[in-house]
Amino acid sequence: MQITRQTDYAIRCVLYLSRHKDHIIMSDAIADEMRIPKSFVAKILQKLTKAGIVKSFRGIKGGFQLAKKAREITLFDVIDAIQGPTAMNRCVVDKYSCRFSDVCTVHPVWVELRGKVEEYLRKVTFEKLARARKAKKKSSISSQDNSLDMLRRTMTGG
Repeated sequence: MQITRQTDYAIRCVLYLSRHKDHIIMSDAIADEMRIPKSFVAKILQKLTKAGIVKSFRGIKGGFQLAKKAREITLFDVIDAIQGPTAMNRCVVDKYSCRFSDVCTVHPVWVELRGKVEEYLRKVTFEKLARARKAKKKSSISSQDNSLDMLRRTMTGG
């Protein structure tokens, strides 16, 4: 299974909206902040809206907002909305695409793997991802502060 560029961008969009849950955000702001080409953002947000992950607001103060709480949206939801079913091999999604599916000894491995990947992706919520980002940011700032303190002590001889 490979995540497409569009899916990666969609995950970034939902993550950004998760961090700004009480605000209506314009697509340009998402594109700029998450470094996504503006031409992609509109198409992605349209798909996410159709899937019920995001809701859109029209007008001068229009934009986008999560349609559900971040804890109710999973990585699986976004991947499925953008690129459809996840699978390591097409025979898992459509067993008739391969005439050997019924006798293939590898087919059950692909089916089991798909189940495990989907199970894991359904556990990863955007609330968890947003919190992890905040913790990582704090850790990075703390690390930078410690580095600056060390540099100051070195330069002042203390």
